[in-house]
Amino acid sequence: MGACRDCHAWGVTRTHQWLCEACRHWRKKHPRGKCTACSADTAINDDQACRLCWSQFITSGGRKGGIDLLKANRFGQQLSLANLRHASVGQHRGTRRKREEPPNAVHAPAFTPVTHRQLTLFPAARDLANGLAHGFPPPAEPRMAAFLDQLLTEHARKHGWSLTHTKRTRRGLAIALGLQDTPGAPLRATDILGLQGIGITTLRLLEVCAAAGLLEDDREPAVDKWFKTATAELPEQMRNELDSWYTIMLNGSSTPPRSKPRSETTTRLYLRWSLPALHSWAASGQTSLREITPEHVKDVLPPSGNPRAAMGQGLRCLFRVLKGHRVIFFNPIGPMRTGTHETRHPMPLASAQLRDAINSTNPAGAALTAIVAFHGLRSGQLRKLQLTDIHDGRLHLDQRTIPLAQPVRDRLSVWLAYRERHWPSTRNPHVFISRRTALDSAPVGVQWITTSMGMTVQQAREDRILYELHASGGDLRRICDMFGLSIAGANRYSTVLAHPGLQTVNATPSGHHHQHKASTGATS
Repeated sequence: MGACRDCHAWGVTRTHQWLCEACRHWRKKHPRGKCTACSADTAINDDQACRLCWSQFITSGGRKGGIDLLKANRFGQQLSLANLRHASVGQHRGTRRKREEPPNAVHAPAFTPVTHRQLTLFPAARDLANGLAHGFPPPAEPRMAAFLDQLLTEHARKHGWSLTHTKRTRRGLAIALGLQDTPGAPLRATDILGLQGIGITTLRLLEVCAAAGLLEDDREPAVDKWFKTATAELPEQMRNELDSWYTIMLNGSSTPPRSKPRSETTTRLYLRWSLPALHSWAASGQTSLREITPEHVKDVLPPSGNPRAAMGQGLRCLFRVLKGHRVIFFNPIGPMRTGTHETRHPMPLASAQLRDAINSTNPAGAALTAIVAFHGLRSGQLRKLQLTDIHDGRLHLDQRTIPLAQPVRDRLSVWLAYRERHWPSTRNPHVFISRRTALDSAPVGVQWITTSMGMTVQQAREDRILYELHASGGDLRRICDMFGLSIAGANRYSTVLAHPGLQTVNATPSGHHHQHKASTGATS
């Protein structure tokens, strides 16, 4: 736990970059500037006040109390605990402003779904192609249809949907309501996804139903499906033991030995590293992990390198969890040394590859590559970058103000013009959007960024850091401040300063490895 970076309220974590919920909302709503009362360089409202000073002003009575902003904050501010209320600052009970409604807005009556489900005598697949040719039945519950149609209209207006997209989603909604076995019950996600075969846009339909509270998500999680497929060929007893491990990893354990839930990515990785050993043991006749001895582990472990370290790490996690919960009685890999993963040394990219990416005809790829190549942003920072973070030729990111290089400004201008031309009605606040995210407010995915750039963000970022390290003569403090690296992370780059291949690259006849970055050392 720590204090919020903006309002100093106690009770935040690093999950949202040490910001409370109210300050996160305040940053999205207001631009960055200098507070009149405390002179802090942060997000300020129209009265030139930061959230902390404005809270003190409102608490002191505000304009009705006959006191101005400077007098209200003359003796300091009253701090608080974070995330104890969700209302915006300056809005009290009874004085909250009503949301402006569009003219001629029609409100559908509130709808409460039924709590029962009509049982089916026997399962039968629906012939959607026949319904597409001869028509689908109308919705059996008109009140539910009117309620969802009104909410769909508001959702489409809020996110800037086109008339065509709204019409297609409305048609899919009518079909889904007409095919319900239990009129008035929440729509099942699997039934909605089944409409994909007749060209219905199911993703937005799921969003509308979820926003209305009328979606029953009965889909099997992708990680569960992957786990069943990965372990299908193993013996039954071994599958049961792995199922216990899988449940503990994903859900955690409240009984000793207690553990927190692990992410799906971590669980997949450990099991993927262990699968070659598990299949080898199953092929040799072992049907349970209780039968595995240290000799069996030594037989399947690779001799050295990353393969040995990866398999060892996966098996160590597997046996440790199962032994701790008394599913097995002996950890055969406990005292065995399997080594650690080899460290990959960062190396620069080829100049031609980076130059082609920066001069790409794809506006998104050129802008993304330029930002990383000049200023070394991470993929998470690129995904979360919002339109309000860029103004006056500067990028305001994580309490840093970065003057944008001219090539970056040029490519950002081209991309923003492309964005406005293709999605003029989008309400997505992020700088980079795709055809999918233009209809909502979600950030783009990592894969979209990688595909647009033609390389990973990490590759371009490492290239930029290496260039700066050579330009500054190995100044670790400088790259820590510029790129947000830790000392350990900076040392990883310093170890390759004397690499012969890197020295050859930097001694090219052109004088610089990346001529387009020659003047960026002081801009960040």
